Amino acid sequence: MREKVEAVLNKVRPMLQADGGDVELVDITDKGIVQVQLTGACKGCPMSQMTLKNGIERVILKEIPEIKGVEAV
Repeated sequence: MREKVEAVLNKVRPMLQADGGDVELVDITDKGIVQVQLTGACKGCPMSQMTLKNGIERVILKEIPEIKGVEAV
């Protein structure tokens, strides 16, 4: 499962890196929640929650149906 999530994160990374940020996979819980850490410019950005939900989470849920959600830690 971790490899699947990393593969999807690799698809969204270029978008984040273009703005000076990035995302790191921290963990995947037993309940199917992907925990990530936004880094770089994304870490303190006021739009980071929208990036997390509308960007990262949307793509992960579309490509990996068994995942239930994404949260920043």
